[in-house]
Amino acid sequence: MSTPALSVIRQHFPDARITLLGNPMVSTLLQGHPALDAIITFDRNGVHRGISGRLKLAAELRRQRFDLAIMFPNSFDSALVPWLAGIPRRLGKCSDGRTLLLNGRYHPEQHKRTGHEVEYYLHLLQTFGITGTATPLRLSITGEERQEADELLAHHGIQKDDFVLGINPGASYGSAKRWYPDRFAKVGRQLTATWGAKVVIFGGPEETAIAGDIERNLGTRSINLAGKTTVRQLMALISRCNFFITNDSGPMHIAAACAVPLVAIFGSTDHTGTSPYHKDAVVVRSNVECAPCKLRKCPTDHRCMTGVTVDMVLDAANGLRSCIENLEITSKPTAVVSY
Repeated sequence: MSTPALSVIRQHFPDARITLLGNPMVSTLLQGHPALDAIITFDRNGVHRGISGRLKLAAELRRQRFDLAIMFPNSFDSALVPWLAGIPRRLGKCSDGRTLLLNGRYHPEQHKRTGHEVEYYLHLLQTFGITGTATPLRLSITGEERQEADELLAHHGIQKDDFVLGINPGASYGSAKRWYPDRFAKVGRQLTATWGAKVVIFGGPEETAIAGDIERNLGTRSINLAGKTTVRQLMALISRCNFFITNDSGPMHIAAACAVPLVAIFGSTDHTGTSPYHKDAVVVRSNVECAPCKLRKCPTDHRCMTGVTVDMVLDAANGLRSCIENLEITSKPTAVVSY
């Protein structure tokens, strides 16, 4: 969700050398992004662990003599390291006890802004006079990575002209964000029948059991790749999908960045802030009084997810595909269907 802001930074500083400092996941996702010249990985649990690790990273940044640091995360660490590195200009949100570490302070409560994270990052930049034309979400996938994804799918019987439906039943934040495997499977069965789709099930190593339940329900009509891909392989495989059905998750945002039409199921999390920022996307949610609670595990009856039925998701998927085929989609990101 920060990639539109990265494009604005590149436009505003066309001749600058722009380096991303990010955790291992972010560093991997944003490899090759056209706004970036270099990436430095901030490994909090490895080489940069503890005070000595932070000082080591700060020394590395100091050697590169950066002029400006822009902090998108709101953590204390993300401001501490640029301060330790002696970067003269440090811009970020004034929060989390880091006021004295910043000399350019963003106070979002003093400004009228929309709730989406993409807009938050863009407004942060605008506050400091950093302006440009925001691009859609973007991730860079190499031709070699796309070819490897095609070869992997072909090995499982999916050819280049097949309609591929991606299903992502996981959500690493917690079980409160997850719709039910049997319902994902019912959606998959219906769309393989009506769309002639071939289903690819995605997920991380901790989601193999959920993915396995769906695979057993779908049988030979699906390929289960949960826990079997790297992040870069996952990106390439998702980009090959013709449609994507997912919980609120990282793969949801990857699909949006790859311009894959998608239906996203939201429960405990706030769709106004983290919905897929993509014009060919529909959010399906049950409008219950306790959502969004933003809890990892539901303390009651999980009504935000039990209220989302198979028919709701099928209606959203069929409606979105029909609109795309009839060229009725507008440029406004994300439609929301609340029941």
